[in-house]
Amino acid sequence: MPHVRGLGHIGIYVRDLERMVAFYRDFLGMQVTKQNWQAGIVFLSADPEAVDHEIALMCGRPDSRDPHLINQISLRVATLEDLRTFYRRLVAEGYRVDQVVNHASALGCYFFDPEGNRTELFWVTGRPCWVPTAVPIDLEQPDEAIMAEVDRVLERLRRVPIGGMSETDPASSRALETLLR
Repeated sequence: MPHVRGLGHIGIYVRDLERMVAFYRDFLGMQVTKQNWQAGIVFLSADPEAVDHEIALMCGRPDSRDPHLINQISLRVATLEDLRTFYRRLVAEGYRVDQVVNHASALGCYFFDPEGNRTELFWVTGRPCWVPTAVPIDLEQPDEAIMAEVDRVLERLRRVPIGGMSETDPASSRALETLLR
């Protein structure tokens, strides 16, 4: 029976992305591992060699009267088959699945728990990728077809220069969207 192997990362809604990045990077000493300033997303890790990211900062935090702070709670599973099994169980049990995506470095199944908290179960593909991306994927495909899709996305993302997504130029995000088509 599959089970969660550990906490992967927490996604936090923020109001001031630059200030929050400075806090986690400069004050706490974490390293930026992925970023897309145009989309308002920055990922950080305390140990980038061991883990892609532990904190995901995302613009969109409501005002101080609204306690909605968490974007997602991400939990790691050991295998692609474990992810597929959990996905099937979520559907069979009637949980609302938000999306199933190919991040290139991982595959993620996003859903809502019984109290409406957005949660992700993810499997690490073993393919490093510095660009934050989320391309829909069908987990019911054979493993070989899924990995071929992972490699296709990764190959297209290799054309994005490091730091290219950190620009505030909207053309940067449009260029990434074109690459992923």
